[in-house]
Amino acid sequence: MEAQKLIISEDLRQSLSQAIADCPHDRLFVLCDETTRQLCLPVVADFDSMKCAQLITIPAGDQHKTLESLSHVWSALGQGGATRHSLMVNLGGGMVTDLGGFAASTFKRGLSYINIPTTLLSMVDASVGGKTGINFGGLKNEVGVFNNARYVILDTTFLQTMDHENILSGYAEMLKHGLISNEDMWAELLRFDLDDLKGLGQLVAKSVAVKQRIVLEDPTEHGIRKALNLGHTAGHAFESLALERKPVLHGYAVAWGLIVELWLACVKTGFPQERMRQTVSFILENYGRMAITCDDYPRLLELMHHDKKNTGSDINFTLLGAIGDIRINQTATEEEIKEALDFYRES
Repeated sequence: MEAQKLIISEDLRQSLSQAIADCPHDRLFVLCDETTRQLCLPVVADFDSMKCAQLITIPAGDQHKTLESLSHVWSALGQGGATRHSLMVNLGGGMVTDLGGFAASTFKRGLSYINIPTTLLSMVDASVGGKTGINFGGLKNEVGVFNNARYVILDTTFLQTMDHENILSGYAEMLKHGLISNEDMWAELLRFDLDDLKGLGQLVAKSVAVKQRIVLEDPTEHGIRKALNLGHTAGHAFESLALERKPVLHGYAVAWGLIVELWLACVKTGFPQERMRQTVSFILENYGRMAITCDDYPRLLELMHHDKKNTGSDINFTLLGAIGDIRINQTATEEEIKEALDFYRES
């Protein structure tokens, strides 16, 4: 898998021109969803490097990260005359970069693509690391491939278009990066003023550096890259359950998943209770809690059993012995998981 190049941009016009020029192509496409077409496309539409781009638009929202949307993108590429030598720019949040990366990776057996993430979540998570895919059969990211973007361009001026809930959604992944990194980063994230968008840009660079370091060490998730799954086994179950009811933002589900998995870490791998309590307090204060009852436990366990990280009948978790002390390939019994869900409901 070809390594991706990351640009932390202070001049988007120049950065995008440089990236496109470094990717020879016969045709250029830009993928947006309905929201980023309105709010973000005008930022780049008049760039000389984008003048010949053919626009493809898909509906906004993770509920549209589907085979139907993927088919629409494939059809638009075909109708636009795309070849294996074409180039696609994915301009949007994680849904756009996930689906767009998958579409580019599979059309004509693969054409090059560039990601320009426009949400905090996609900047620190979805656009970096080469994971692409769609939801399928009611499960998150069930079908996809590993394939790096040629370039990922981070420009934090797009954060000015975001509401507080979407800032929080991305911040949950940053909190995860702090937990798997070191005490200083974790503590800085807990005390940071989320209204300080300028300061947030500096934290984004630190967060992306954590993910990029891990991805470079383990591109296809056979080892240490599983550290990035902290909070996600339970989190994806919460998110999939919410899709059956009222969808929630990905980062909120991850934050709730962190509560469950930090409790498991306290019980199973010795994570310090005080650090768990401090983190849980921050999450509950900022993210609230998804309302579940014990009647939901069987469905949540069923969803966890479908997680791609599992081997055999075991449910696989990434846990911590301490902040920065990563313990991959941990398992828990259904009874332990139910106790963790009890803690989540009652904390």
